[in-house]
Amino acid sequence: MKSDIEIAQGTKIQAIVNIAKQLNIQEDDLELYGKYKAKLPLKLIDEEKLKKSKLILVTAITPTPAGEGKTTTSIGLTQALNKIGKKTTVVLREPSLGPVFGIKGGAAGGGHSQVIPMEDINLHFTGDLSAVEKAHNLLAALIDNNLQLKKGNLGIDPRTVEWKRVMDMNERALRNTVIGLGGPKQGVPRETGFYITAASEVMATLCMAKDLQDLKKRLGNIFVGYTYDDKPIFARDLKAQGAMTVLLKDAIKPNLVQTLEGNPAIIHGGPFANIAQGTNTIIATKMGLTLSDYVVTEAGFASELGAEKFFNIKCQLGKLNPHAVVIVATIRALKYHGGNKLADLQNEDLAALEKGFENLDKHIENMKHYGFNPVVAINKFSSDTDAEVALLDKHCASQGIVVALNDSWAKGGDGATELAEKVVAAIDECNFCFKPLYDLEWSFEDKIHTIATKMYGAKNVEYTVLAKNKLKKITELGFGNLAVCIAKTQKSLSDDAHKKGRPSDFTVKIRDVELSSGAGFIVPIAGTIMRMPGLPSKPSAEKIDIDDNGNITGLF
Repeated sequence: MKSDIEIAQGTKIQAIVNIAKQLNIQEDDLELYGKYKAKLPLKLIDEEKLKKSKLILVTAITPTPAGEGKTTTSIGLTQALNKIGKKTTVVLREPSLGPVFGIKGGAAGGGHSQVIPMEDINLHFTGDLSAVEKAHNLLAALIDNNLQLKKGNLGIDPRTVEWKRVMDMNERALRNTVIGLGGPKQGVPRETGFYITAASEVMATLCMAKDLQDLKKRLGNIFVGYTYDDKPIFARDLKAQGAMTVLLKDAIKPNLVQTLEGNPAIIHGGPFANIAQGTNTIIATKMGLTLSDYVVTEAGFASELGAEKFFNIKCQLGKLNPHAVVIVATIRALKYHGGNKLADLQNEDLAALEKGFENLDKHIENMKHYGFNPVVAINKFSSDTDAEVALLDKHCASQGIVVALNDSWAKGGDGATELAEKVVAAIDECNFCFKPLYDLEWSFEDKIHTIATKMYGAKNVEYTVLAKNKLKKITELGFGNLAVCIAKTQKSLSDDAHKKGRPSDFTVKIRDVELSSGAGFIVPIAGTIMRMPGLPSKPSAEKIDIDDNGNITGLF
């Protein structure tokens, strides 16, 4: 069996100018990055045209170490929609180098449902993450420079500065650091550290911006800390927003590539989904909707994280109207949630599968809160038995939910035509179904309680004194109408990673709250969230190599 990279390298790739022609884009409007990648100018976005197109969200059940295949399903569905005559573009997030060289691997799909050039996309691509990293670290440098100044010092209390530096690599040794050692000329000593670039608020802000000037304004709104007399300081007080925007002037433009079957793919932005909104840029989604009749996009992790933030943050603030939802489920993942161990997932176990339906049912219920009857896509694996597939079909039918088998990993678009037809039917039945879960004018406590009880299935929410005080202070600063982006584990519907299936009667504990005023939301933190991953004992980097002809191996 060929690996993902072997399949990608064995596919005849088209010149990007030919892919652009499918979208009626003139070659003069492309900013070419070689033969197979291009950036798209923002002037192509047409706010009236995009309102006529159909937006499809791909989400999933609670992730497992085995993986569910959201990206593969999104690409396969796009290829299938084009096969049945629907002009469709897939719009995805950009991969981070951390997972590529760490444990997860790349994020360009898999099998015969990939975006290409796969190597470029998974590595430096067009330099967007590097630009985000530089803009973020410029603000960090300006903060520490101001702390050092005698003239023009803003009086920032370094104990209140939570703005760390970032790099696009897994590096646990940099999570917590001390800087400014070596004497008065080397800066003010203080504790700080590093996040991975995808966890940067600059990344989240880029993904929420509507254009270059809006981006500059948002960057200026980034909260830095307080002065010694408790005055809030923002990036604009350091006059940082102009230079930060200059560094992002190209990164704000979406990237055009293609699927293995020569369909258009737009890849842009890549915020984490457990601490940020977990979806591509509003600009990229609007670009896809302008240029195509259908857009397939995905949100990170499962429905209570990525989909919730996609709907309540991205769609509500970006004024987007989604038309259908696909929930990706695998037989093996449902058996895992039903109590099976990873080593036993290859074996038929109808009892564990049936128990695992509780998790699927909760994600179906979650999507109904937004007005959707989702289509369940069974992402097919060779270990699935006919009896297991039949049991899942029967269960979904009893819930009034449409199910489609997705074999796009093995067969590309041909393996997802049933799914495509059922998604189109769902769109036809539900053109204007979408409703947000909460109103932005609600109090933070009401927003958080609604998400925790309706999306997670929690009984109630508890706050530490620190979290309560921060919510009060953020409201007093005039940010009470911001969206809520709860940071919690992706491994469970609850805030406890060890609770599988569908937990109940639990309390979500908010221990801290952060202000992401540039992105336009607050981040209540439930549990411990890792923003700088470490490498595993056997990193994927050990398998990646290149030969004398420049051919890369080991990417997946």
